[in-house]
Amino acid sequence: MTGTTPGISGAPGAAGTPGTPLRVGLIGYGLAGSVFHAPLIAATEGLALDTVVTSNPERQEQARAEFPDVRVAATPDELFDRADELDLIVIASPNKTHVALATTALKAGLPVVVDKPVAGTAAEARELAALAEERGLLLSVFQNRRWDNDFLTLRKLLAEGALGDVWRFESRFERWRPQPKGGWRESGDPTEIGGLLYDLGSHVVDQALVLFGPVTSVYAEADIRRPGASVDDDTFLALTHANGVRSHLYVSATTAQLGPRFRVLGSEAGYVKYGLDPQEAALRDGRRPGTDQDWGLEPESLWGRVGAGESPVTGGGRVEPTLAGDYPAYYAAVAKALLEGGPNPVTASEAAAALDVLEAARRSAHDGVVVKL
Repeated sequence: MTGTTPGISGAPGAAGTPGTPLRVGLIGYGLAGSVFHAPLIAATEGLALDTVVTSNPERQEQARAEFPDVRVAATPDELFDRADELDLIVIASPNKTHVALATTALKAGLPVVVDKPVAGTAAEARELAALAEERGLLLSVFQNRRWDNDFLTLRKLLAEGALGDVWRFESRFERWRPQPKGGWRESGDPTEIGGLLYDLGSHVVDQALVLFGPVTSVYAEADIRRPGASVDDDTFLALTHANGVRSHLYVSATTAQLGPRFRVLGSEAGYVKYGLDPQEAALRDGRRPGTDQDWGLEPESLWGRVGAGESPVTGGGRVEPTLAGDYPAYYAAVAKALLEGGPNPVTASEAAAALDVLEAARRSAHDGVVVKL
């Protein structure tokens, strides 16, 4: 492929002429594949959604209806039989399939994007990272919430020093779903890698590590609250970072009254922000980046506040305009990495570090102990 640099290469069938988009094979067309990956791939300059893999006839028809030029395959084997016709594999299938599919793709010489969590253990993630490095291929993990509107805004505040030295970071990803929805994400079978710790927990832990760096100790509480549920649906993590910051992270499907998405307390000021980034809801509603001029923007009524000693509930502190969320930036960075040798937006090594924390949290919750890392 033209434009690549040593260490990150394209696929055997990579287009050799400038301006030709990279052909993407997407494995999985459930929530992750159809709502997140396919629309974002299609909206990215330099990428073209070539093939969708799903054995579900209804999802096959959905893919054809939404992307008339797409090819459909019933199994990953059908996709890998045409490896020389593709330039990138995106894995958006159930968690338990991630490692095997990513391994097959890398051994076929194809760069890979894997939805989070990349694996069930940090050791597996590091094995995949080593394989990708050995083959000189991109292996990237889809951590889209690094491009949430509130997270981008918080990063800006920290870069400006607006809060002083941060002492405590509170992050909540809470929902009110009193009835289990079923499916593999709520399965108690350990091989499914379900439950909120590895689902929403993958997001909040990744964000904490990006903001405040390595973790030295982990304490966690994981509960099964809802009748009929078989895996954690109400979980809390307390992380101590090497720099002294403490992160308190909440993920729950049982929260009848939602708390602030972020509460960040520093030596000079604090930042409080309610409400979730609007991009997932927009994608679910069929809105698309590139065609929506208000993409990623939220109403001013949801903007957070920065202050010291005041209550944001009563209007204290100053309003902090929320930056626009930017999920398209992830795949734009993937395309740039493959076409121009740019940096990997989320490495497997970073994902492995998050899995170290998640594994420690699982042990902490099970044994009732603080786990040192």
